[in-house]
Amino acid sequence: MSLVISMQTENMQADGDSTSSPNGLKADPLVLQRKLYFLNEQLQIMARDLPPKYQQRIPNELLCALAESLLDNTVFSIINTLMDIQHVTEKHLFHQRLQLIYNQSLEIQDMMLRHKDEAVRFANNMTLKLKHKRDLKEFDKKIVEQLDQKVYDQQRFLEKAGVPGFEITDNPTKIQVQIRLLDFILRLSKMTMPE
Repeated sequence: MSLVISMQTENMQADGDSTSSPNGLKADPLVLQRKLYFLNEQLQIMARDLPPKYQQRIPNELLCALAESLLDNTVFSIINTLMDIQHVTEKHLFHQRLQLIYNQSLEIQDMMLRHKDEAVRFANNMTLKLKHKRDLKEFDKKIVEQLDQKVYDQQRFLEKAGVPGFEITDNPTKIQVQIRLLDFILRLSKMTMPE
């Protein structure tokens, strides 16, 4: 039996027939125990389906701690909120990029209308295309920086929330492990929990 369930069972014996969950509602320890076992079992199954290089980076202790952190649904809410924020950010950045491309095409059209000489048009067109390519590359670089910042913010938030497996890192392998853990949490959030 896990430490959390043991402590909750002791609280139940001290308080009466039920124990308080972190959200203040009374929760039946047997329901919590069934939910914990279910979460742990599902996490184990998901981890077994990962490539070996990730399996070895997600020990059983981490999965158990993650299962315990998911008991009161707070982590599910946090992940869904972070996902919503990320989708809005990505959509906004995508629209900014489309606007830049549209403005660049307008600039080329305007130049073509202003100049009648084919040689001037050709030279200006080539110059503008090079400038636009550089501008787009610079813009894409800024997008990547903003998305990297978003990853950092999410890691910081999840670490402060005490979600096991999350820490601030720029290590690509650790980030991939965190992505897999997020996938596990999202998949679990769509499952029917035992009552």
